[in-house]
Amino acid sequence: MQQHKPHLLSRPHGCSTMGPPPQMPMLPDDDGVIDDPKVELEGRELWEQFHVLGTEMVITKSGRRMFPPFKVRISGLEKRAKYILLMDIVPADDCRYKFHNSRWIVAGKADPEMPKRMYIHPDSPATGDQWMQKVCSFHKLKLTNNISDKHGFTILNSMHKYQPRFHIVHANDILKLPFSTFRTFVFKETEFIAVTAYQNEKVSIKCFECSRSLCTFLRLGHFASSFRG
Repeated sequence: MQQHKPHLLSRPHGCSTMGPPPQMPMLPDDDGVIDDPKVELEGRELWEQFHVLGTEMVITKSGRRMFPPFKVRISGLEKRAKYILLMDIVPADDCRYKFHNSRWIVAGKADPEMPKRMYIHPDSPATGDQWMQKVCSFHKLKLTNNISDKHGFTILNSMHKYQPRFHIVHANDILKLPFSTFRTFVFKETEFIAVTAYQNEKVSIKCFECSRSLCTFLRLGHFASSFRG
């Protein structure tokens, strides 16, 4: 699979770009760890298919998981060093959108930004060797429009455009995060518009097709395991 370096979003017409990655003071010597992290977006082809249509993520009061799910493969970490992996989702611009005549158009200035939250991968901290041996999935992250949410879900505004960001932090304790250096990776194809219901019928159909394919795959897997057993 081809590796993709992190890159900044392009500037949409009439809108400003998202803010920079979180600014953290650097550690004096970073414990002498020498690494060169590389990150690949897992399922990139599926993300690109949705991106062409205009990816939409459904948000609900009770929380909804992302589809496609955000997963990455990592290389270039120091095997014995400890790392914490995080995700956040930030505004891609300062605009509010609406779906009109089968396309998304700017409908005005963005609503006040929702409280910012970082989602820490539940396996954190873990060694570089452990992270590099598997696909790192953030499928448990949930999106909500409930500003009073108490479950740690990511709070978003409907009809606004967002960009997921992935962060690698060399730290062996979550309490050290405020004093650690964040290395941030952005994949343009994961950009999406938050909605309470799908607006583009093509996106809805694509989600249905993916769900049906997954169900078929799971049924075949169950049949095969039963046959072997």
